[in-house]
Amino acid sequence: MSAGKTRDAIRLDRRRFLQVMAGAAGALVVGIRAADAADAPLPPALLGDNFHDLGAYVRIDGDGNVLIGARDPDTGTGVATSLPRIIAEELDADWNRVSVIALGLGVGNDNGQPRWTYGRQVGGTGGSIPAAWRDLRQVGALARWLLMQAAARRLGVSANRLRCDSGTVIAPDGRRVTYGSLAADASQVALPARAPAVKIAASYQLVGFPAGDVDAHDIVTGQARYALDQHLGDALVAVLVHCPWPDGTLARIDTSAALAVKDVVKVVQLKPEPEQPWGSTVIAPAVAVLAKNTWAALQGRTQLKLEWKPGASQDESSTALEQQSLATLGSHAAPTTRVRDDGDFDAASKQAARRFEATYFQPWLAHASAEPMNCLVRLDKDRARLVVPTQAPQKAWAVVQRLTGLAPDQIDIRVPRVGGGYGRRLDHDFVAEAVMLAQAVDVPVRLLWTREQDFSHDYYRSGCVHQLNAIVDRKRRLTGWHQRMASASALAHRGGSEDHLWSSELRADQIPAGLVPNYRSDWYAQQSAQPRGPFRGMPHLSNAFAVESFIDEIAHQMREDPLKTRLRILGEPRQLPLGNGVTLDIGRLRNVLQLVADRIGWKNWLRSVNGLGIACWHVDGAYVAHAIETAMQGEKLTIQRVVCAVDVGRVINPLGLHGQVVGATLDALSTALDPAITFKNGQIQQHSYKDYPLASMAQLPNDVEVITVPGDRTPTGASFLAMPTAAPALANAVFRVSAVRVRRLPLMKELLRML
Repeated sequence: MSAGKTRDAIRLDRRRFLQVMAGAAGALVVGIRAADAADAPLPPALLGDNFHDLGAYVRIDGDGNVLIGARDPDTGTGVATSLPRIIAEELDADWNRVSVIALGLGVGNDNGQPRWTYGRQVGGTGGSIPAAWRDLRQVGALARWLLMQAAARRLGVSANRLRCDSGTVIAPDGRRVTYGSLAADASQVALPARAPAVKIAASYQLVGFPAGDVDAHDIVTGQARYALDQHLGDALVAVLVHCPWPDGTLARIDTSAALAVKDVVKVVQLKPEPEQPWGSTVIAPAVAVLAKNTWAALQGRTQLKLEWKPGASQDESSTALEQQSLATLGSHAAPTTRVRDDGDFDAASKQAARRFEATYFQPWLAHASAEPMNCLVRLDKDRARLVVPTQAPQKAWAVVQRLTGLAPDQIDIRVPRVGGGYGRRLDHDFVAEAVMLAQAVDVPVRLLWTREQDFSHDYYRSGCVHQLNAIVDRKRRLTGWHQRMASASALAHRGGSEDHLWSSELRADQIPAGLVPNYRSDWYAQQSAQPRGPFRGMPHLSNAFAVESFIDEIAHQMREDPLKTRLRILGEPRQLPLGNGVTLDIGRLRNVLQLVADRIGWKNWLRSVNGLGIACWHVDGAYVAHAIETAMQGEKLTIQRVVCAVDVGRVINPLGLHGQVVGATLDALSTALDPAITFKNGQIQQHSYKDYPLASMAQLPNDVEVITVPGDRTPTGASFLAMPTAAPALANAVFRVSAVRVRRLPLMKELLRML
């Protein structure tokens, strides 16, 4: 077969194909693609001689160097390391000779419809490893199989008698041939009739062993290239002024002074497309100043004379919305959605020995990512090229395709390292803005948001109110639980079914669902014009705080050890079906809870001078618990120790998992301590980190002790696993050191108010 031509494909599960491509330079490239997909453009580093538009993951060149592409955007979750290591493990590659690059969006054209070359491409949601575990092992296994067939011919030995190790094929008599010397021959080997078998876990040399981030050195030395460091020709810089009301309009504009600023080229008005859902169009009416450089654009922006007219949201306030939520819950009206209803809570309540009730409040939150929203775009007659820090390049593609009408394979999206996502970059309003501006000026555009815009025009996590009721019988058993939650859904105005708006706010399987015979969960929809969207750890983050704090309150009122209370609620180790295919492994949840209790010294919880708090949770087959020790001197709160135990099944990279657990824990503690988004007269009141304070190093613990439970089950996600339980464990510890029960976040403001 001639160089640069693709070979026949072998069918895999879910209509995926393994492809083998050969290049004139003797490189072996193996990839996985959708059925009959036209190949997506690849970064130059993955292209050997005569390679063009090849949807590949792996390149092995004649020198034995291995280049592996990471398909999912890395937002700090470490997938740029963990995903390539899955391939490298099956390939038996020498990790010291592996280089990793970020793959851009892979999309082909199927009669005008997109075919995704790499399958799922989403980062920062906890789904990267579970989604890749099967596919990427097959990619590596096929590459290894081809190399062994080539080695068998050269060595005159049956392939099943050969073994691979660190980039070398080894014969029974000790003869060795390197992958580099085999690459050209291996690329000519006919494909197998079925997918080669993957390795057994006992032979793993990379999976389960620690590895540092592949781009850590570049990041700490300032060499990492983010989207802001990329270039597409002579791009104009665009900065925006958004309307302070998301539903407002532009009443008057005078651009003369702005256009008089040196190097300012044009002023453009942008309007949201009313028929498009949130996250796919302009977030609010805006005016853009385009200039030859950033300074000129910013100076031009200050010279704009604008008058905005408010919309219906001008009377909204976060305080009024909270009061409305309380009134709704207090009215005992029928819920918008009854999420779950096991047994008969009302009947059980009449026979209860004791009843408990509490209300918990949580504020609106901003994403506050380190890298502000930005997008670099070049539009030509038959091609769009973008460099964009996105968590979901396929969603970005959909926005570009809708606005340009280009064919699927005419849209090239590159995704460099992302400076924080937290769910904000699952939305692409800023991509829509950049494309609209590029269309308006017919030259490349680099859109830059300021920090103030990031805070003032976010897709926020809605504030929420939880009203919880529980009952116990005479044997101190929890027999009834009723959670009523009021919030503005993050799924509103996004084109989904009205019947499922609750699913961004509650989980039908969350603790203690399935553990209580009479369990009821209700959601009450609140209305707000403020944009809402995906947020790291939601809906677990808000619900775990309320639920795990309430369980702690129940234990206190029953004068009982909170650990003992939780273990009694969980019951004996067993597999507990929760519905919709979800099974709760009680043994694994009990285990992480007991591990943190033992490590923190929980047996002294009642006699300790400091306060000890504990909490546990489960997320899609993964299990987590926190134990926290706090101290107080006057009004100063100190977090002395934090212990977190996680069980995610098989661990791909223990060092990466450790980093995710530590990072998520600190993020959750920071989110709980001080920040909150408020709005008054329809306008956001926070515009910088000064107004929205993240925790300082002095406020956070010196260390987070991480306990990783070893396991051989299919790996689960971990990017936000440690988020839900940190805040309730902290609040529970604060109660024991201060006798103040914090039911409202942010914690510090409420604690100081109540002391």
